[in-house]
Amino acid sequence: MSRTVLVLDRVSKVYGEGASTVIAVRDVSLELTEGRFVLLMGPSGSGKTTLLLLMGCLLKPTRGRLFLFEHEVSALDERTLPLLRRRYIGFVFQTFNLFPALTALENVELALNLKGITGRRARQQAAELLARVGLGERLHFLPRDLSGGEKQRVALARALAGDPPILLADEPTGMLDSRTGRQIVELLAELSRTENRLVFMVTHDPRVRDLADEVLVMEDGSIVARERAEEEMAAASRGERR
Repeated sequence: MSRTVLVLDRVSKVYGEGASTVIAVRDVSLELTEGRFVLLMGPSGSGKTTLLLLMGCLLKPTRGRLFLFEHEVSALDERTLPLLRRRYIGFVFQTFNLFPALTALENVELALNLKGITGRRARQQAAELLARVGLGERLHFLPRDLSGGEKQRVALARALAGDPPILLADEPTGMLDSRTGRQIVELLAELSRTENRLVFMVTHDPRVRDLADEVLVMEDGSIVARERAEEEMAAASRGERR
């Protein structure tokens, strides 16, 4: 049985009051397990990024409960949340967010330093992470000397620093061409299955749906559809017939 790593119980995020109230996320309930690659899709303004930030403990819900492993995140104070993020969650963003004056190796090494891994051990782990994402020959390149796909691979290696069981990706292919974007998503899918991580990705790109174990569709702050992978649905159907 796969472990449940993230649970949302009727989570809502509300901004403003009275006539200016905006419900960005509305009563979302999810139970997400390790070893899964899940896509979240939907139109702009539907609440996808807000939901991702809630899941990543960067925002606290207005209503409802959120559990990260055994921790009820919605009940914790602001001093505790950064500790949970560093331990459990890696983030990948559309804009890479690399430090331009640092090499690929140094960008990843810095992320390890923030998680308490320093010195020779940090340099060795940074090099191993970059090799894992196919950049073993680009360790000492600055971001300006890397392609868009290579920058995103550095960002992914940085997200893997400290071996977090959850990866959250917000439009990681948005600044890439279709071929390079597909390669990045294939890498994320592989990381979920071979390393037993939960990978949860926000995307507008319907061309990568086939790589996911599950696709969630969001509109007006709510999850309006859930689509499982065809082979999983077939297996479930066979189980029902038995």
